[in-house]
Amino acid sequence: MGILEKMRLDGKKAFVTGGARGIGLSIACALAEAGADIAIADLDEEAANRAAEEIQRAAGRKTLAVKTDVTRPESVDAMIAAILKSFGRIDAAFCNAGVCMNIPAAEMTLEDWNKVLAVNLTGVFLTAQAAGRVMIEQGGGSIITTASMSAHIVNTPQPQCSYNASKAGVVQLTKSLAVEWALKNVRVNSISPGYIGTDLTLNSPALAPLIEKWNAAAPLKRLGKPEELQAIAVYLAGDASSFTTGSDFVIDGAFTCV
Repeated sequence: MGILEKMRLDGKKAFVTGGARGIGLSIACALAEAGADIAIADLDEEAANRAAEEIQRAAGRKTLAVKTDVTRPESVDAMIAAILKSFGRIDAAFCNAGVCMNIPAAEMTLEDWNKVLAVNLTGVFLTAQAAGRVMIEQGGGSIITTASMSAHIVNTPQPQCSYNASKAGVVQLTKSLAVEWALKNVRVNSISPGYIGTDLTLNSPALAPLIEKWNAAAPLKRLGKPEELQAIAVYLAGDASSFTTGSDFVIDGAFTCV
């Protein structure tokens, strides 16, 4: 089989959490274009339905929208049950849902801290765990988590200690699952994006001055684009990456190099 054939995802079934917009939607579109059927899992059911319909029209793949709260085990279990009922199996899971709160550490409440950790770290664990159980039983699969360059640096000038800590946890969780499940043929890898110009980021007046500072500090002098994360996700989801597990891929335009 040639390399281009290995990059195809024909016949594979995948889900993307936080898939209704931003990075999640971009990755879902890429996986579908490569041939996979896609389940969009998101807390915003209306947006998830729109995303699923958009992907179905554009790529002609079977799609599913599932309202999911990644912080609640019962909601994650219901998501898995709905996907298995519709698709029959899960070959790739993109555990991507996340939030960020810019609050100075001295002023942060425990509720604020717990909210970020619940979505960004516990949510990744619950969805990866649920996908892993299915993949172990069926004989294999690929799990991709969304970490961040914030797992490797302390972002400035915004105060985001809870986000940074949660994303560092995602990287180590990913490595831990990769080792545990290596002989189960379940691969687990993370991607660590830099600053990405999603619609939400670009259209936020509060972020405009921060974007100027980020771009000034960036070697490429710009934000990344959501579609610039698509190739690594397609690679990790498919058979071309059969020897790749426990890795964290920093895609940040060299931001963490300076």
